[in-house]
Amino acid sequence: MKMRAYIGGEWVESGRELPVVNPYDGREVARVGLCGPAEMERALEAAVDSLETTRRLEPYERARSLALVRDGMQVRREEFARALTSENGKTLAESRLEVDRAVATFDIAVGEATRVYGEAYDLGVNPMGAGRRALVRRYPVGVVSAIAPFNFPLNLAIHKVAPAMAAGCPVVLKPASKTPVTALMLAGLIEASGWPRGAFSVVPSDRAAGQILVTDERIKLLSFTGSPEVGWKMKREAGRKKVVLELGGNAGLIIDRDVADWDWLIRRTLMGAFYQCGQVCISVQRIFVHREILDEFRERFRRAAEGLRSGDPAEESTTLGPLIDSGSRERLQDWVAEALDRGARLVTGNTIAPGGQGNCMTATILEEVGSSCRIAAEEAFGPVVTLTPVDSMEEAFQRVNDSRFGLQCGIFTRDFKTVMRALDVLEVGGVIHDDVPSFRVDSMPYGGLKDSGLGREGVRYAMNDMLEERVLVYRP
Repeated sequence: MKMRAYIGGEWVESGRELPVVNPYDGREVARVGLCGPAEMERALEAAVDSLETTRRLEPYERARSLALVRDGMQVRREEFARALTSENGKTLAESRLEVDRAVATFDIAVGEATRVYGEAYDLGVNPMGAGRRALVRRYPVGVVSAIAPFNFPLNLAIHKVAPAMAAGCPVVLKPASKTPVTALMLAGLIEASGWPRGAFSVVPSDRAAGQILVTDERIKLLSFTGSPEVGWKMKREAGRKKVVLELGGNAGLIIDRDVADWDWLIRRTLMGAFYQCGQVCISVQRIFVHREILDEFRERFRRAAEGLRSGDPAEESTTLGPLIDSGSRERLQDWVAEALDRGARLVTGNTIAPGGQGNCMTATILEEVGSSCRIAAEEAFGPVVTLTPVDSMEEAFQRVNDSRFGLQCGIFTRDFKTVMRALDVLEVGGVIHDDVPSFRVDSMPYGGLKDSGLGREGVRYAMNDMLEERVLVYRP
């Protein structure tokens, strides 16, 4: 299958092609047009030219386009899901869930497009303001550059695109080089929605060409999801534009001794740790269990992890798909080997599952891992978790905070005072009670502290950065 780039409302032959391969079997699933500086310039010119049109759209017009994209994606749910599985390697069940979330994200944006409110108030808070009033309105900030990751190539791209459309901002989207197919499929839906020509482009490119979307001064907001090293470098190079960064994590999960429902706990922890083969920035990576229940938790969790079925993600029975490439698997196994050499104990896993191209790694659980080992200190981004006993919730809080990351944390406890203490103490962007840190609803504010990022996503919260206030001071 060949797919052209989508630039300023036109499907464009770039003269170069980017092969897209299935992570499981190495099969080529598509060839897409690879954009260079000339195509980037064309996309930016179209975006700038379209701004006067998008900023003048009525709320109902923005909402109508968003609704048409939502409905079109719902109709083509299975097509999008199978494309996701082919380019990304997630299981069909995981792909269908991502499409459902993408539909929900557009649905949320439909409503938010009609709720771009301002305010009016008296300025007579002191004698200087006596007799004057203020009228505050919010306007689109301008062109948005969106750089999306490979792990959720559809919904995480949409978390940049849908808020921008709702706010009236043109968007240039650079999908991850390994997973551009669903982004180009999305372009077809946006084209059919009546969104102004030129106001949306999808430009698959290498990093050098993509750098234009970081440095060009015509862009007013850069939204990036990816690694901390790349994200903070982009911020340094972005100049005066706004920057929103959704970066990595090594999320903690805290389990108190008062477990109420073991089945729920194990089922959710299994999902949180090994969903999409652990390639999720809020994947459960560090588990802190009260020492009194450690033995029971370990045994239940081990059995559940060993019950996952690795294999072809296109088969309905597969529950653990491949890593994105062999380099990721080799890196993970190096980190596991380092921890074992330094005294860690392997509970289960750390083998290459049969089939595929060697990218399938079994669910892996480690104990007695030192906090300085890379598998604990860095972002694993794979099917590996560490298990650590704690004697109190305060100790668990301290261990979660002993990290350069701070994205989300899950906590299982029946004591609500402990939950509120977690909110006050944990240095993370979100605390999830009675569930794993991987929990996310697409309307909520989502983002991290420390090396986990800057700013927030979630449709309304992303729109806050895509709109700017202007005040009119007047005398009645």
